Amino acid sequence: MRRRAGRRRLLQMMGGLLLLIATSARPQNPVVSPKQASWLAEEVVYIATEKEKSAFRRLETDRERDLFIEAFWKQRDPVPETPENEFREEHYRRIRYANANFGKGTSRPGWKTDRGRIHIILGKPVNVTSYGDETLHLVPVEVWFYQGDFGYGLPPSFYVVFFQEEGMGDYILYSPIRHGPRKLLESFDGHPDQALMTLARIDPELAGVSRSLIPGATSTFSPQAPLSSEVILNKISVLAQKRIDDIYVDKLLKYKSLIEVDHSVNYIPSDLLLKVIGEEGSTPFVHYAITPRRLSVGSASGDYSIRLEIYGRVSDFQGRTVHQFQKKFSFNPTPDEVREMRTKRFSYQDAFPLIPGTFKFDVLIKNPVSGEFTSAESEVSVLETATSPRLSSLILATRIQKDVGSDSSWLPFRMGRALVSPSPGMVFGLEERLFACWKGEGLSSNMGADGWIRIDVFQEERLVHSKEKRLAEYDSSGLFFEELPAQSLTPGIYSLIVSLLDGGRREVSSLKEDFSLSHVKALPPLWSISDKLPSLDDPHHFYVLGVEYLSQEQFAKARLLLEKSYARRPESLEFALGLAEACLALQEFSRVQEILVRFLERAKEDAGVFFLLGKSAFLGNDPGKAVYFFKKYLAQFGTNLEVLNMLASSLYQTGNRKEALAAWKKSLEIEPRQEDIKKKVEELERK
Repeated sequence: MRRRAGRRRLLQMMGGLLLLIATSARPQNPVVSPKQASWLAEEVVYIATEKEKSAFRRLETDRERDLFIEAFWKQRDPVPETPENEFREEHYRRIRYANANFGKGTSRPGWKTDRGRIHIILGKPVNVTSYGDETLHLVPVEVWFYQGDFGYGLPPSFYVVFFQEEGMGDYILYSPIRHGPRKLLESFDGHPDQALMTLARIDPELAGVSRSLIPGATSTFSPQAPLSSEVILNKISVLAQKRIDDIYVDKLLKYKSLIEVDHSVNYIPSDLLLKVIGEEGSTPFVHYAITPRRLSVGSASGDYSIRLEIYGRVSDFQGRTVHQFQKKFSFNPTPDEVREMRTKRFSYQDAFPLIPGTFKFDVLIKNPVSGEFTSAESEVSVLETATSPRLSSLILATRIQKDVGSDSSWLPFRMGRALVSPSPGMVFGLEERLFACWKGEGLSSNMGADGWIRIDVFQEERLVHSKEKRLAEYDSSGLFFEELPAQSLTPGIYSLIVSLLDGGRREVSSLKEDFSLSHVKALPPLWSISDKLPSLDDPHHFYVLGVEYLSQEQFAKARLLLEKSYARRPESLEFALGLAEACLALQEFSRVQEILVRFLERAKEDAGVFFLLGKSAFLGNDPGKAVYFFKKYLAQFGTNLEVLNMLASSLYQTGNRKEALAAWKKSLEIEPRQEDIKKKVEELERK
């Protein structure tokens, strides 16, 4: 089945999205070249995350490891648009400095010393103060002072101290908790408080640093060193790992089977917004928006181009594909449009119908122009038609376009006659308008007359806004809009809870959405691309839903929808094949013949015509007709193991044992591990 086999290959490829490179079949101890082993164990040992180290060790080939190394540096490139990688250049400069300055007098290279490690992680300090005087009984000490916005819980200024224990050997990292002031004095056996007082007489500033790495955090004579110094040292040790989002490692491994080599090192993080929106009297659609952190635009001879390839897959928790798609998008913007786009955030939006159930959704977008890719995953649940009052499809948006018309096509995130503009990542600016949109389902007349809507906004667990409103005050369409008081809120993380209450103010249904308010007044505007979708009653949607039910072996439901799509568009070979598959599963063999015999002249377009005609005849005990269609299939589309075996059985039933034997032998050549076929061949050869 050429076309159907092609679809199966795509499903297998998309199914590979859910598999990691590392499986039990892979070697447990792959051979790593000395150069690559040195890269992991020496060059990036202080900045690579545990996930990166683990993934690198599992890779099999030098090529895979080279690609991983390239991806490693690209994820850290502060200006990816330029050919230089400033982070990598600075990192190796720090290593060279450490080796040149911190390995003297030791048996270890400079990068391996404590001073080398801190220099590689933090860079050059603002200033260095050195101590060490035998007459004052001080061991050699270095105090490095850092100042700046390091983030991740580090204070704006702090010290890092190194000392030579007993005045000998390499400088080691000093901890006020683990070492204490007396370690900074030569051969001091007295009480720690005496050591602190001795240091204070020698140098009050050094005495203060010996108690706390935070300037001014404690007095010189504080009885105990604060724990904050140990916290600082711990934060420094993992600072480089905290600065990188190593999710790209998962993506690189997960999507390896679907992305080309030149894409594999260019993962871009993205936000995914996914909502299930049902229209009155129609099947719910999954609406999604995937928003990469950036979009690169190609340029050649002054002409700009955007090329995107989108792959999507919905699967159940047994790994079966329920829905899958592949789309391409191309656009040639003008220079003015490119300049405008660079000030905005990009989002790709789409929607598709989905049957009830809980599934996994994966989407991958490749940019062939730049060699970049992004992806997102989410669980998606579609509920059965409401039989009791409930709320659904809560969306937060910066803009709502009402009364967009009822033309024959529609766009993603359309709710009734309104088009909603959601915000990626659920982050909003302080001065942006913020709307909540949701739907009501199964609302009876009594609920409409007596029910209430309550809107609560929480900052962490503190209620900061609450409002109640009668259902009767809203539009009767079942679509609800409310503007939230975003401008009266402060930056932070919030939760919105919308509740449906009955006449006694008892909660019937509720929805929750988390969102954040940024410190900026307004976020960059969003520009999105999407195709107009067919109207809600387009037969293509019935076909898609029918195929989804087929994947779940719900054949009666599949047949109902596929019959509906075929009746609306009987000239469609795709629709006819879908319906024929459902009828075959329900053992309606004559119906399969009736549907597909009309398409014999177009059988070359899809192997499914001869396949399903032959199989329905075979299962319907018409071996003569089955032989005819299976021979047509093999002549047109080549060898197929299932077809070959059914042909052999049909030939045998018609009394043509010679051809049956030849067909079964051919089958064994293709797949020798068919014990039942071997027995049939042996039996025929004995006769």
